[in-house]
Amino acid sequence: MKPQHPTVEHLEPSLAEALAALRQRIGAEEAVVVAYSGGVDSALVAAIAAEQRGALALAVTGVSPALAPHLREEAQLQAQWMGIAHRELGTAELQDPDYTSNPSDRCYACKRELHRVIAQLRQDLPSPWQSALVLDGVNLDDLGDHRPGIAAARERGVASPLAELGINKQGVRAISRALGFPWWDKPAQPCLASRFPYGEAISAERLQRVAAAETWLRQRGFQELRVRSQGESARIELPPSQLAGLLESPLREDVVTAFGALGFSAVSLDLEGLVSGKLNRELQGAAGLRSAPPCAAG
Repeated sequence: MKPQHPTVEHLEPSLAEALAALRQRIGAEEAVVVAYSGGVDSALVAAIAAEQRGALALAVTGVSPALAPHLREEAQLQAQWMGIAHRELGTAELQDPDYTSNPSDRCYACKRELHRVIAQLRQDLPSPWQSALVLDGVNLDDLGDHRPGIAAARERGVASPLAELGINKQGVRAISRALGFPWWDKPAQPCLASRFPYGEAISAERLQRVAAAETWLRQRGFQELRVRSQGESARIELPPSQLAGLLESPLREDVVTAFGALGFSAVSLDLEGLVSGKLNRELQGAAGLRSAPPCAAG
């Protein structure tokens, strides 16, 4: 076991107790494998796993065209920072019609594939990895969201220590900040498949086009964003305070040219601004502009 991460900021008593319980929960296992996306939730679980189990902790990231390149890089750098062994495994959800047809439970097919390859990895490794407990970063708030992937994880016996201990997203961020994790305020960034309306087919080419469009915008200083793909059109979502900046010349003309070169036939700017999980609204069966959470976990 490594030395515990020191608390660099005050942590309220209830969260300090939750952190102690998280350490005890993970530390009680002989070996753990963390389904690790690089998001703030799974990063907290991975960091505590590395702290408590040392060489008997392994973080695993599923890699496919649905993972944005910058998120893959961030996951790698964070794993190095926290000192946990990190493996990337290719996943083949794009060969599954239950995923590519993009139904409302698409995330079930995605997580089913992820945990299939994690299970195969465990079987290919020597003892004690074959009996290692698989953990994910599902937090308490996620249990009330539209997250079909949770069911796929449960079918594989995956444990969610954050949710088990009643730690919600706010608690994850507070604990991560108190422990000095640089990514404590990292915004939620669901996989690229979340950019497509349910029922609209997903392919590697379409995912890569969205990834390229978002990369283009990030290179010009826009960090919180979504490029929604609807048919051959792109709809850009930015925080409301940044909407006007994108409309200024020559940037507006540059966006149209760049997105056109990627194969988009039209480009629009969503005047409501960035709302995570916006395309889930259709699942609510209600009219009006209301927010819904994305189905991808952190």
